[in-house]
Amino acid sequence: MEDLEPEGKEIHGFGVARRELDEILPTLTRRKPVNPPGPLNFTGTKLVNDAAHPWKDLAPGDIRGPCPGLNTLASHGWLPRSGVASPVQIINAVQEGFNMDNSLAIFVTYAAFLVDGNVITNELSIGQKTAQTGPDPPAPAIVGGLNTHAVFEGDASMTRGDFFFGNNHDFNETLFDEFVDFSNRFGAGKYNLTVAGELRFQRIQDSIATNPNFSFIAPRYFTAYAESVFPIDFFVDGRQADGQLDLNVARGFFQNSSMPPDFHRANQSMSGAGIQVVAAAHPIQPGRNVGGVNNYVLDPTSADFSNQCLLYTNFVNQTIRGLYPNPTEVLREALNINLNFFFQAINGSGCTQIFPYGQN
Repeated sequence: MEDLEPEGKEIHGFGVARRELDEILPTLTRRKPVNPPGPLNFTGTKLVNDAAHPWKDLAPGDIRGPCPGLNTLASHGWLPRSGVASPVQIINAVQEGFNMDNSLAIFVTYAAFLVDGNVITNELSIGQKTAQTGPDPPAPAIVGGLNTHAVFEGDASMTRGDFFFGNNHDFNETLFDEFVDFSNRFGAGKYNLTVAGELRFQRIQDSIATNPNFSFIAPRYFTAYAESVFPIDFFVDGRQADGQLDLNVARGFFQNSSMPPDFHRANQSMSGAGIQVVAAAHPIQPGRNVGGVNNYVLDPTSADFSNQCLLYTNFVNQTIRGLYPNPTEVLREALNINLNFFFQAINGSGCTQIFPYGQN
């Protein structure tokens, strides 16, 4: 750290005094953000549960969270097995390990990183808050990892409980039983887009009926439907490529963070094309329970599939600015760089870029 402020004076962008610096300096590593990786050169199927990426059980201190895909990539070493990674590492992992489309990978990674990661140290926990991501920026920033509720993670997950019930990140056997039941009833024993449409609607209804704090507005409105489609895109072997997910394979990913033996990634770059199919099965508008269960009230201020640019606008102007109301110096610079990366994923879509903190 250069140009230290006098003792007792706040160091801009960190919210700490000079006398505190000696305590945090050993753990503070500022990493300037680097450009996200581009698309893969080869987007065909390939073996990804290979000798270089064997499944390993968790070591002490390793972190896993609410996303079965990221958990699996970490347990196979496509991500750091610790469960703490940079945005570039995550984008590379979801592309190489699952064949996720580059723009989608950039969008979801920076959306999660900006709200749950440490933009100074360039690290994100895929689960709970941890000192491994470094000292926090000043409040109200959270840097709580992907377990943090309501900024990226949300209610009505397929295999994780709602935050209201106390655990929004561990595998839930009761919910997986429902996953299996719907796959047997609507998919002849497989999970597919038909099942996804029915189960997504059912999980929303479950939460309306049981969670008085249920919220289903953007960005969760979008990630819930993506969550329904991603297992079909990324957990079905690329040599099979029929959109039919075996339930034993599903359990491996959801519960054990493990790919099946000889698993090959998707045979083409996948971008969540089935999301609209799932949403159309039982259309529901963004909203939340108000005043208790079974009182779902629509929220016309939330983005939906008819106005996806509003998702970007509200995310930046409300969510990000709410977490970082007045960033300065290195924090402001890091936020601006990462916000530029985030917009890069939708540049050309007709949305207008927003600069909440000016430009570097």
